[in-house]
Amino acid sequence: MILILLVVVAALVVWAIASYNRLVSLRNQVLNGWRQIDVQLKRRHDLIPNLVNAVRGSMDFERDTLTAVMEARAKAVGATGPADAAQKEGQLTQAVGRLLAVAENYPTLKSNENVRALQEELTATENKVGFARQFYNDIATRFNTAQQVFPTAMFAGMFGFKPAELFEITEATDRDVPTVDLSRR
Repeated sequence: MILILLVVVAALVVWAIASYNRLVSLRNQVLNGWRQIDVQLKRRHDLIPNLVNAVRGSMDFERDTLTAVMEARAKAVGATGPADAAQKEGQLTQAVGRLLAVAENYPTLKSNENVRALQEELTATENKVGFARQFYNDIATRFNTAQQVFPTAMFAGMFGFKPAELFEITEATDRDVPTVDLSRR
């Protein structure tokens, strides 16, 4: 009887250690996923001023568009955590989208190799950000699920594990396609 009790206790201890280690591993993967997003966002934030400077001279009457991009970038750089970053990056994406749409109507910009290269680099970076967000959300969801399933849920909180924030669009307006009005009134 004591032997059976010892085997059961040992099995529970082994299971608890394995579950704890799994949660630690998933938490570290979530942190790594966020760092990957952060790297891509930094790259994006570094590219935007170069693009704005490249188009500034040719878009004299589009100062509001350029200002909106730089203001959105400043807010995005200061974002903390996935939820805040999702909101501010969504606003930046809309502002950059408007800039790129407006830039299409300037023949000198369309033919400028620097502007074209920056646009392509920004587009590639946007794709990398999207993939990094998807990876982060996938691993964060696995981490959150691992904390919520029985019986791990009984002790995950005791060991200080907290659910990871998902990177998601929080405002419905961020889902809207930007409207660009190029009429000169």
